[in-house]
Amino acid sequence: MNDNLTLAQLAEQLGADLRMAPGTSPELVLTGLNTLQDAGPTELSFLASANYRRFLVDTRAAAVLVTEEMAEACPVSALVVPNPYHAFALATAVYDRTPTVPVGVHPAATVHPDAVVDPKASIAAGAVIEAHARIDAGAVVGPNSVVGEGSLIGAGTRLHANVTVYHGCAIGSDCILHSHAVIGADGFGFAPRGGQWTKIHQLGGVEIGDEVEVGACTCIDRGALGNTVIGRGVKIDNQVQIAHNVQIGDYSAIAACSAVAGSATIGKHCTIAGGAGVVGHVTVADKTHVTAMTLVTKSIDTAGSYSSGTPFSDSRSWRRSAVRFAQLDDMARRLRDLEKQLANATTGSGESD
Repeated sequence: MNDNLTLAQLAEQLGADLRMAPGTSPELVLTGLNTLQDAGPTELSFLASANYRRFLVDTRAAAVLVTEEMAEACPVSALVVPNPYHAFALATAVYDRTPTVPVGVHPAATVHPDAVVDPKASIAAGAVIEAHARIDAGAVVGPNSVVGEGSLIGAGTRLHANVTVYHGCAIGSDCILHSHAVIGADGFGFAPRGGQWTKIHQLGGVEIGDEVEVGACTCIDRGALGNTVIGRGVKIDNQVQIAHNVQIGDYSAIAACSAVAGSATIGKHCTIAGGAGVVGHVTVADKTHVTAMTLVTKSIDTAGSYSSGTPFSDSRSWRRSAVRFAQLDDMARRLRDLEKQLANATTGSGESD
């Protein structure tokens, strides 16, 4: 991308209404992006949350992405847009510093003669492409990454360093897989017998749709029978566990350290916040939001926001509360007994009258 855009050029590229502060020029070249607090006189910033409005008055940024409602309060040039956060996301592409990779196969890569690698793909040093794998045009397989036998890497998809894609997996176009992501490892399947475990060989694969991003050290297990399926546009953060035969609908997002157990189905446009868990064989409705550290133990049939767990408190108070949690069942039984006694007493009183 061209990162030497002037203020006027960037405004045009973002579809923003440029409103110049006195004494500034639309030909100022913007050198990058920064926060309202730290931006310098050649940098662009943005205001997407009212929580940061207090930093706007003292900002030294060249310009700020703001809504129409905040334009008057902006002390520097304003790029007025309906959604400053989305405009900021678009602007980051202009200043992205991810290194480009030479097209072709590096001499230190290992490509099986039965693999199919498009001439416009990039295979870095130490990468391994196994038999019958296919790497489409514009795809990048980073250093020491492995693409297993019969797997597909779609056009424009990038595997950063040390990504492992097992055999029989299909990754769509324009995806990003960050370092140490593992796609297609065996799901956790064992049959108990006589106090021992017999391995259930995982016979399915993994299907990942277009425009999916998978974070560092995230694992997506292959299906036991049939495939684990990740829909189009899904975003999965770092250190997330997706178990075998999970289905995740289009454009859902899962934050770091969450886990989805086997055969669970997550709908479209869902968000699962950090540290949340979803047990196996449940279904989560489209457009559901699961808050941080929540454990979903049964299916969610109606869209909405769902939470579980208890908020933190000082340790002494938490210990007292924990004791009371253990007493809740007994307290509930005693309450029911008291209600019955009260009902009986009331009924008896009425009869005597």
